Amino acid sequence: MSDNAADPATEAFVAHRNLLFTVAYEMLGSAADAEDVLQETWLRWVKVDLEQVRDRRAYLVRITTRQALNRLRTMTRRRESYVGPWLPEPLLTSPDVAEDVELAESMSMALMLVLETLGPTERAVFVLREVFAVGYEEIAAAVGKSPAAVRQIAHRARRHVDARRPREAVSQSETRAVLESFRRALDTGDLQGLLDVLAPDVVMVGDGGGLKQAALRPVTGAEKVARYIIGGTGRVPSTVTADQTVVNGNPALVMRLDGELDGVLAIRVEGARITGLYYVRNPEKLTRVESETPLTR
Repeated sequence: MSDNAADPATEAFVAHRNLLFTVAYEMLGSAADAEDVLQETWLRWVKVDLEQVRDRRAYLVRITTRQALNRLRTMTRRRESYVGPWLPEPLLTSPDVAEDVELAESMSMALMLVLETLGPTERAVFVLREVFAVGYEEIAAAVGKSPAAVRQIAHRARRHVDARRPREAVSQSETRAVLESFRRALDTGDLQGLLDVLAPDVVMVGDGGGLKQAALRPVTGAEKVARYIIGGTGRVPSTVTADQTVVNGNPALVMRLDGELDGVLAIRVEGARITGLYYVRNPEKLTRVESETPLTR
């Protein structure tokens, strides 16, 4: 397709592509699946009579939502055979994503895991309403429910998420400071330093997907988590380096062994302490941490 003579359907799709990808990713937690959803959206979009479309952005979001819902239902079955805990695919994001506080919070590993506990329709409604401020009528058209039913689903989903999200908002700078303390303790193998930065009830979740070693169950409690981390780095004969970066709009560490990418560590902070550690080692989920993925609302 020539850029100079792009047809209206192509122009509209390209103009909203980053938004559509963001919607699909928020619903699925997987960049690969989000890309597939965009491909399916495009195939349906090119068959649409644009003369009949009043709002192209809204129409594209509707198609994307329907395709993401279909995929979410099949993914739920796929997850049942996944080895060990499942974590969302981390994305290296640009500074403007981090500056959009609501988008950054909705994409954090901690909140994405909360969204995993919603049913497919609840998740779609929550994402469209809370993250993208889509109207109830438009959401109803996307999910095949009445606007009244969508209002109820949105209320129920918000209550569910609010009960599980961090109790206090933590700024990016606070998170970076906590992460830096954690990194220093990790670098020096300082057990007490780790204990000082971990909350007593901290939970560590590792995702190796059966391809890389990771705990098959979450590790709970500061002492156990600290010893697990120190023990893990102590067993590795390689040089371990941890560099701060921004993943899913939030501060995180990229972990390397002898310069080779090993994983991404994201955290959840409450009360100046780490309450959640999320370590993605599955190599199939690490394709988006070397170059930025453009996201928008």
